Amino acid sequence: MIPLPETKLPKVGTTIFTVMSQLAVEHGAVNLGQGFPDFDVPARLVDALARAMREGRNQYSPMTGVPVLRQAIAAKTERCYGYRPDADAEVTVTSGASEAIFDAIHAVVRPGDEVIVLDPCYDCYEPAIELAGGVAVHVPLDPETFAPDWGMVRAAITPRTRMLMINTPHNPSGAMLDAADIEALHDILRGSGIWLLSDEVYEHIVFDGRQHESVLRYPELRERAFVISSFGKTYHCTGWKIGYCIAPPALSAEFRKVHQYNTFCSFTPAQFAFAEMIEAEPEHYEQLGAFYQSKRDRFREQLLTTKLRPLPVPGGYFQLVDYSAVSDLDDAAFCRWLTIEKGVVAIPLSPFYGTPPAGQRLARLCFAKNEATLDAAISRLQLL
Repeated sequence: MIPLPETKLPKVGTTIFTVMSQLAVEHGAVNLGQGFPDFDVPARLVDALARAMREGRNQYSPMTGVPVLRQAIAAKTERCYGYRPDADAEVTVTSGASEAIFDAIHAVVRPGDEVIVLDPCYDCYEPAIELAGGVAVHVPLDPETFAPDWGMVRAAITPRTRMLMINTPHNPSGAMLDAADIEALHDILRGSGIWLLSDEVYEHIVFDGRQHESVLRYPELRERAFVISSFGKTYHCTGWKIGYCIAPPALSAEFRKVHQYNTFCSFTPAQFAFAEMIEAEPEHYEQLGAFYQSKRDRFREQLLTTKLRPLPVPGGYFQLVDYSAVSDLDDAAFCRWLTIEKGVVAIPLSPFYGTPPAGQRLARLCFAKNEATLDAAISRLQLL
């Protein structure tokens, strides 16, 4: 047998989401782990997809995405953030946000470059950086509030820093950047050669009257930024894997060089369906925050009847809980125990960190579920 070459990703195994979902199946557990809704996709979107397939829109799309969708994205961006990107030069449709993140990193990161990531961060960030030959520099967020310490970010910058990655609303915590954070970003990046990657896949899932501080609102930031969004999160169809990236023309040109040799194009009939949905039913994304806020509030009230302590959730569809009143196990061991012994799947936070905080006792639950699913989980959690 030919020996395998040295692995390019020595720290990477099977993702925690796959591991926990498999464990859920094996033990018949209620799965509040992986972040996917278990309720229906909007009817208009399903009908539009079926119609697009029946009309023969089943072949390769243009590499950058079908024009009608890129135009709909540009119009929606202007409606939401007061800025209309050039649909031809600045909008690229991708096979999910994860592909867009990979493409953006590979477009500008060279061997030896450093990329600042704010821990905890989504698990696809660092492998993409490492495959580009870069080095992920982990800067921890506050372990309770998950707010950034911009002084620490500034201190992490070196002459090799090529990119800073931010995520708002934040996965896994739900924390959001505010106007003061945006001002700090301006101060740190002004006059530098550092690119910005802004992961905004939960952009429409914001609560309590908060404003999503998209980088697209701010000319000085967007001129150096890849802004990445996800239709899967907004329209409850994570399995369709369609996202997009908005970036200035020069950055988009480099982004597209990677994209065209990665996936080239994405699922064509879904692109036509999303274009129709965006234009015909804008109230869906406009009301998405209220839709999920009612789920968040109900779920938090239920959690207060358990020994788990829910942390604040300004945005996104994840609820962090402190389980220290239940167990002193580390988070990976606790989540495995919770699945096998109590029949509820949660995601540990440690896989989101370069170096997890010592003694942290937090787990992530997803409330993008039907009430029956959440009720079943709560009935088991009340027995802790």
